[in-house]
Amino acid sequence: MPPTVFNRLFLAIISLLFLLTRVKAFPANAEDGLDKQARDVLARATPAAPHWVVYGDQYVSGTTGPPAVSALTGYNVFILGFLLVEGAWDKVEEWTTLTAAQRSSVKTQFANAGIKLLVSAFGSTDVPTSTGVDPATTMANFVVQWEFDGIDCDYEDFNAFDAGDGKAENWLISFTTQLRTILPQGQYIITHAPVAPWFSPNIWGGGGYLAVDAAVGNLIDWYNVQFYNQGSKEYTTCTGLLNSSSSTWPNSALFQIAASGVPLSKLVIGKPATSGEADNGYVAPATLAGCLATAKAQGWNAGAMVWEYPGATAAWIQSVRSQSFPV
Repeated sequence: MPPTVFNRLFLAIISLLFLLTRVKAFPANAEDGLDKQARDVLARATPAAPHWVVYGDQYVSGTTGPPAVSALTGYNVFILGFLLVEGAWDKVEEWTTLTAAQRSSVKTQFANAGIKLLVSAFGSTDVPTSTGVDPATTMANFVVQWEFDGIDCDYEDFNAFDAGDGKAENWLISFTTQLRTILPQGQYIITHAPVAPWFSPNIWGGGGYLAVDAAVGNLIDWYNVQFYNQGSKEYTTCTGLLNSSSSTWPNSALFQIAASGVPLSKLVIGKPATSGEADNGYVAPATLAGCLATAKAQGWNAGAMVWEYPGATAAWIQSVRSQSFPV
């Protein structure tokens, strides 16, 4: 073999070996090589729909904070209740009693299972607009400090909303805007949990949640819409839930809300796990499964929310998903 050919072949082999070494060294897992902060951001990134959401506020013997991931098969979001204006209560308070190592272990297990961990603010306890407080900065900092993936705004200040003067809507707009200054989009999740009637047009003097969505909907990842506790016959059939609400709360069924301009992909259908979990609005899992299948056939894919664990078991969500997005 002539020297020049040998030299070229030798150089080609050396180059090939170098490239193979580089390829082998490149991480197969996209997270490999990232520092902790980058990994945390990736873990918190907003998931694509559908969202299968379950709240947990009850004391559960032998469990501090969220349950084991093995009890949550079929869900991809767990929301701890509640963060109040005065601080952490119930399951949220339990979370703060865990050591840093324990919280890290839970978060790792949840991330590996594809489950986001959020904290819920307010609930039926706080009426922040009526009492004239705005804890957005404090609550956003709490999310960061205690390493949640985001926050759910379960605002239930009904007196402020019923007043019809726009104070409730403006409060929600300001609160959401301030949350986002500390919890950047794509790095933290922000959800709201309005009752379905608040989306009815031409009822609320301040514009209701349609006004909130128009102003800051781009900052909200999705809505855990409460289709319950609004009357014994409200949202209890597939027709009433999906296509045509009653005259009491007009145009507040799922597709009617979307027709008012709220993105369909953000409208998560919320229901109680059992008849005992709410005053009314309960629908049996098998019936709800059929409703979801009908909604999916019409282009909906946002997911479902349930109140609450441990009544809302893995079996509940697996039944509800069975005809549309089976586990």
